[in-house]
Parts: sequence; structure tokens; C-alpha cells
Amino acid sequence: MQLYTIGVNHNTAPISIREHVAFNNEIIRHALNDLTEKNATEAAILSTCNRTEIYVQSSTPETVVKWLAQYHHLDLNNVQPYTYTLSNQDAVKHAFRVASGLDSMVLGEPQILGQFKQSVKIAQDAGTLGTLLHKLFQRTFEVAKEVRTNTDIGSSSISMAAAAVKLAQRIFGDLSGQSVLFIGAGEMIELCADHFAAQKPKSMTVANRTIERGSDLAEKIGGKAILLHDLPDHLADFDIVITSTASQLPIVGLGMVERAVKARRHRPMFMVDLAVPRDIEPEVAELDDVFLYTVDDLAQVVNDGMVNRQEAAMSAEKIVEARVESFMHWFKKRDSVPTIKALRDQAEEMRKTELEKALKLIQKGESPEKALETLSNALTNKFLHAPSHALHQSHGDEHVKLEALLRNLYQIKN
Repeated sequence: MQLYTIGVNHNTAPISIREHVAFNNEIIRHALNDLTEKNATEAAILSTCNRTEIYVQSSTPETVVKWLAQYHHLDLNNVQPYTYTLSNQDAVKHAFRVASGLDSMVLGEPQILGQFKQSVKIAQDAGTLGTLLHKLFQRTFEVAKEVRTNTDIGSSSISMAAAAVKLAQRIFGDLSGQSVLFIGAGEMIELCADHFAAQKPKSMTVANRTIERGSDLAEKIGGKAILLHDLPDHLADFDIVITSTASQLPIVGLGMVERAVKARRHRPMFMVDLAVPRDIEPEVAELDDVFLYTVDDLAQVVNDGMVNRQEAAMSAEKIVEARVESFMHWFKKRDSVPTIKALRDQAEEMRKTELEKALKLIQKGESPEKALETLSNALTNKFLHAPSHALHQSHGDEHVKLEALLRNLYQIKN
């Protein structure tokens, strides 16, 4: 069994692929149980707007790729070209880099660490983490904390939320006259709401599946809440629409936006779809007077301040390299565990055999001193028989190497 990371991300796959292999938190537990029943002994799934990655202990990584396609009812040939498979050391390094923000679309962004921790908790609750992945993720979070503490990787980082505000300002200028709609009430929407609230827009509204959660967020930002069900009747009221839900199907369709644009008398509408799978049908981007951006479209904006973060990233990469080496030392030692166990079992069997013989000698009237002498001699001969025999049978360079090895093992100084 080996350690593998199998997945797609913003570097290898467009959003049109990523949205079809994404997992929302409600189905990850079921997916993990399904995966470990068939293709892996340990597993965890990290799924965000920029990546879907499966961390597994398995002997057949190719079957995990097939499982990913089958689970989402996709043709393997349409998915496989976008996937990557990393093994052992490369998989460890990748996990460390992802959690540290070094593999993000927004270099140094902090949200990925929280998302990673949530994914690990789901796997822990599902019972699909074993010794290997538990140790990997424990080290992963330690490395991420060290990178954040000892480098400036997070400084000058522009989040997706901040990027959305910047883009809105490019279109409308001052946002004080605009009405903003947030669709969803999760972490990403909360971040966006905080950033837009700082610009003091004309009004802010939260549309959510449940009015209770929507109202909680609306109250924090001084806005109001509506039900997602009522969105078609209100969409035309908003100049700016930010959406990020866990829906597997689009929430905002082409027809809905067409009607809203018509009702707005073609006043521009700015829309940012931060969801994967997408909340807004892609065809909406083709409408006049609609400015639609996805997470992939925000790349240029979030790259502001990249120079400072790249310098910090160099320091972060050095930390990652050192911690990978340390983890791999532990990882490789695990391969010796069966041999060490077998060696101990064999020695224990010898001990029990000779102890039994010594006890029988005492029962027959032999003195304890004599029985102990016989026991110790027998154990010494048995323990040293195999290395002594191997040394006698070796020749040339093999003999020299074996002798040096035995001197090192038994710490023979003279």
C-alpha cells in the first residue's frame, strides 16, 4: 500500500470540468465510505472551488480515478486528461503546499487551511482515516501553521471577496448607490458580505434556502433576507449579485436573468459566481449589460501584490522541503515495522523455549545457578548463530560489508 493524491485543480482543469467532479460536504461521507469499500484502505476528500483532491492509501491508484468518474456518472476519458496522480513524497509535499496556500489561485490565501481541516474532520467522523493519513494531516497542519507564522505569505493577499469588490468598483465606481444581493450564507458569502459592507452600498440582501440562516447573516451586515424561492421576483432589484452555494445545479438561469435585465431597462448588472459547481448558467455571460465573472476570471485581480508574496513563498517552500524530508523519514520507517515485529516474535519464541528448558532443569533438581547459566548460554548461541553463520559464508566485498554492518549493529568498538 502506498500514499497517493489524485485530483484536479485550477491549474489542470477549467471550471467546466471541476464543477462536475466536485463534492459538497453533505455527500463526502457517503463517497468516502464507498471509496474505502472498493479501492482504498484510508481516504479523505478535499473539494473546494479550485480543486477536488482524494488522499488515499491504496495499491491501485488507477482504480481511484475510475471511481471518481463513476461516482459522478462521467466518462473516464473526459476526466482522466485533467487529473494528476502524486505518490508518496510528492503527495506529502503537495499536501503541505496546499494547506500553506502555496498551490492556491490566490497565493497565500488563508481559507484553504480551514477547508482542509473541515475535510479531514469529515473523514475522521466517517472512520476512513488510519495511521498514515492521520499522521500526514497532523503534520500538514503543523507545517501550514509554521509557514504562516514564519513567513509573510499571507501579506498583501487579495482574497476572492476583495477581488469581487475591486471588479465591482471598476464597473460602478463608488458602490454607495448600488444594491447588492448575496445568494447563499456560507463562509465565502460571509467574507464577501463583510468586504462589500465596508463600501456602504445602498442596500444589501441575503437570499438563502432557509430564512433563518439568511436572516442571521443579514442582521450582521445591516441588510435583509429573502428566500431563495423568491429570487425570480426580486433579481431585477439588484445591481450586484454575488453567489456561492453548495447546489449541484444552477440556481440562476438564463431566462431569469433575461427577464431581470429587461425589467432593469438594461442598466448593467454585475454578477460573480464563486460556486463550483456554478450557480449561474454560463450562457448568462453572453447577455448584453451583464458582467459575469467566475472564480477563474478573478485570477488577474487576485494577483495584485504577487511580487511580495512570491518572495515569501520562497521561504515557505524551504520550510515545506525540510518538513517533507522529516515526514518521509517516518514514512519509510513504517516499511520496517513488519520485519521488526517478525524479529521480535522470533526472539520471543527463543526466549520462551529456553526458559521452559531452564524451568524443567530446576524441576529435576538442578541448581538455579546452573539453570540460569544454561539459559544464558543457549540464548547467546541462538541470537548469534544467524549473523555468525552469514559472516562465515560470505566472501570478498560482501564479507567486508557484512562485517562492517554487524560491527555497527552490535556497536563493536575494537
